[in-house]
Amino acid sequence: MEKKKVALITGITGQDGSYLAEFLLEKGYQVRGIMRRASTLHTNRIDHLYKTYNKDMVQNSEVAFALYFADLTDASSLRSILEIVKPDEIYNLGAQSHVGISFNNPLSTFDINALGTLRLLDAIRDMKLPCKFYQASSSEMFGASSPPQHEETPFQPQSPYGVSKVAAFHLVKVYRNAYNLFASNGILFNHESPRRGHNFVTRKITKELSRIIVGEIDKMKLGNLDAKRDWGFSAEYVQAMWKILQHDTPDDFVIATNETHTVRDFLREAFSLVGLNYENHIIADDRFKRPAEVPALLGDYSKAKKILNWETKVKFKELVEMMVEADLKEKFEEEGIIPIERGTQKPKGYYLEKAKELLKNRGLVS
Repeated sequence: MEKKKVALITGITGQDGSYLAEFLLEKGYQVRGIMRRASTLHTNRIDHLYKTYNKDMVQNSEVAFALYFADLTDASSLRSILEIVKPDEIYNLGAQSHVGISFNNPLSTFDINALGTLRLLDAIRDMKLPCKFYQASSSEMFGASSPPQHEETPFQPQSPYGVSKVAAFHLVKVYRNAYNLFASNGILFNHESPRRGHNFVTRKITKELSRIIVGEIDKMKLGNLDAKRDWGFSAEYVQAMWKILQHDTPDDFVIATNETHTVRDFLREAFSLVGLNYENHIIADDRFKRPAEVPALLGDYSKAKKILNWETKVKFKELVEMMVEADLKEKFEEEGIIPIERGTQKPKGYYLEKAKELLKNRGLVS
């Protein structure tokens, strides 16, 4: 019987890590994940994978899905996991991934994002592991460079996060060229989903909108509404990660939608889905503005389309609707407005119609 490929994912408990784990398990991989030790569990995005893939294991068989405690700031823990797992592919998604927080915690951001990548690369080199390495690079590396941005666009990062990702990007290229490692960068532009962290602006908008609808709050506070971003769907972007490592040679690829929208556009689209005017529910707050802004990101993914045959399908409006519906469902179940029904799925638009009904009863829409 053919041996299954083993994939090791750092940051497996995050948005991308959870989607990537699902995708690789469906392809027959054995998936191993690294997570940091914490006093409270933060595995909610991947708990369902245990139930799906580890419930019917027979004696002496290897489990399809397993987690290990390690930390990108601890070289010895990373080396220990590599010795145990012996991965065929490594996906380095672990990071301090919030741009705004990187201004408050620049040292730890650099230690995790840049030096963490270096610790992995150097362990692979030193241990002579015959594996492929994927590095999660970011559109924030382009910073102030004029759009559209592609693989040859100069990096002009505007945050400690962006700088840390630029350093990691170049470390990957150095180890690829100097030591012949199969190490590739995926330069992913903003990608969202219902699993997005609550402190990212897109998820903040959809989550706060659900609170407005049930009457919990009336307004939300936001910073720069005119920042332009290229937003795609995370579950599609992790497929691009896999395709990058299946390519014959290691290389660097931009992954994006080739569309740009402002935060204001996202607000307008989200609120219009339930018949509200976002302008009546927004308070401008300079505390949410960054010391240095990235004005506009727009990714040209023509190289990935041509070489990897990868292309985005979920467009902006569909992405916004998906996220709004998911947060409405969560809020309505939390408040007892609708019963919790596991294993069933309401028809598309159900939660939007329920939201409009609630708003109409409160006299907020006609």
